[in-house]
Order: sequence, then structure tokens, then C-alpha cells
Amino acid sequence: MFTGLSAFPLTPMNEQGIQENAFIRSVEHLAGAGVDSIGVLGSTGSYAYLSCKERARIARLSVENAGGVPVILGIGALRTRDVLANAESAQQAGASGVLLAPVSYQNLTDDEVFDLYATVCHSLSVPLCVYDNPGTTHFTFSDELHGRIAHLPQVRSIKIPPVVSDIDVARERIVQLRMLIPSDVTIGISGDPAAATGLNAGCDAWYSVIGGLYPQAALALTRAAQTGDVQQAEALSVALEPIWALYREYGGSLRVAATIAEVTGKVSQPCLPQPLKTLQGNDRKRVAQVVEQLGLASEVKS
Repeated sequence: MFTGLSAFPLTPMNEQGIQENAFIRSVEHLAGAGVDSIGVLGSTGSYAYLSCKERARIARLSVENAGGVPVILGIGALRTRDVLANAESAQQAGASGVLLAPVSYQNLTDDEVFDLYATVCHSLSVPLCVYDNPGTTHFTFSDELHGRIAHLPQVRSIKIPPVVSDIDVARERIVQLRMLIPSDVTIGISGDPAAATGLNAGCDAWYSVIGGLYPQAALALTRAAQTGDVQQAEALSVALEPIWALYREYGGSLRVAATIAEVTGKVSQPCLPQPLKTLQGNDRKRVAQVVEQLGLASEVKS
């Protein structure tokens, strides 16, 4: 479950509620493509904008429509109380695992973050992936803290931020982290533009935004890296550079992915929770042009 391609779909919504049919189609598409797991309610799934009740509903819809593909559900929240409630609803829905980021408004200390994971792990019956995402949580894990948390019961993976583009430096980063964690804890790369480098440097999994829209393209890159074909993995990443460029220009992957979903008819507009908005005007046209240029429109619609 915590190896290979974990595809993270959007949770399309408007101010009236979740677009359940569109979400179900997305999950079914990912399952049919043969992804290794489906990561629901990650940052791409806008988990922080949903109530506990809405998240419990998404948990059930995910598992019911995943066709047996493992579902990893995000459970992060500001209060530990709510994290535990989300964990319980995920387990009741039949999730195969959970994903936890140290969400905060006030800055957290290392001990506070460790206690969060310790409390949650002791209430879980399913494995947990540590979500290291300083871009949204504004908390930076040290390798030492990762090592402490990785020895907790139920921790089975660490989702790390993007690695540098230098393969030797990236490989050393992975080696250093592996020295501090148990052998049964995997390391997964996030940040789509860094995926090929991360996988080639020794990461076990790719926690992928683009895989939630284009699973075949993401699977091809992942499988190339898994078989040791470093050049092919890099070439497939370079082929997707027009999308990576959009990520850089528009402040990350979420607005780009959501705009792609809208312009290809996968979801209704709007699909993001206010005050978030998808790209409009000339920016929207640019996204549509990139989708057409890469010949991926048919995969998104399928």
C-alpha cells in the first residue's frame, strides 16, 4: 500500500456541498487504471475545508467505489480530538490506512507533534503515513523527529517534501533518513516535479497529485523507476514539464489540477471551496492548451 503510485484525487465541491458523482467517477477511474493506492483527503482533496461529517461521507464513498484498491484517508485537523474522530470514521469506512499531517494555527513544538502521533497511533488498527508538508503546515520535521515517530506502532510510511534535483544529493538525503527509521517504514516522495528524482534516489512510493488525474502517465513513470530504468523515468517527467511549469507559476498543484478537472469536464465549475478559486481568463486558456499539447485530455475524461 505504501509503495508504488498513490494517486490523490480532488474532492470536487461548491458551497452547496460535495460533487459526489464526480468524486465517485474519479475514484473508479483510478481503481480501473491499476494504481497501487488511492490517497483521499490529502491537500489535493481539500481536507482542511471539510467538516468531520463530510469527511466521513467521503471516506465511505472512497472505499465503496475503489474496487478493492487500498484507500489511504487523510485525518489531519487542528485539534487532536478531531483527528481521532476522523481516524475512527476512516476505520469504520474500511480504509486501509490513514495519512496525518501536523495541522496547526499556532506553531507546534517537536514534542507536541510527537505526542500527536503517539496519541493517534495508540488508537489505530490500521497503518499510518506521516505527512511531512511544511508548505501547508508550516512545521518542519527534523530527521531525528521522523526517527522518533517512525518507531511508533502503526507508522508504516513517511511522505517527504520534494528532494533536490541533484540525484546524488537526493540519494544521500534518503540514505540518511533510512538510517533513523525501521526497515518496514517506507519513504514516499511528494511534489510531482521531484517524483522521478525521488524514486530514482530510492523512495518507495510517489504520493501524486497528477496521478489523481492522469494515472496512466503517472504509473508509467513510477513503473520505469521501480524497474531501475532511470533514464525512462526522467524522460517521462521531462515530458510532463509543461504541467510542472504551471505548478511553479500558479503557486502549487491544487489550482492547476482543479482547473484541468474543470476544463476537461471531469467536474462542474466551481470545484474548490471558497475562498479558493480555479484559474480563469488567459490563465485558464493556458492550462487547456497544455492539456491539449500533451495529449492527455482523453485520459482525464475516461
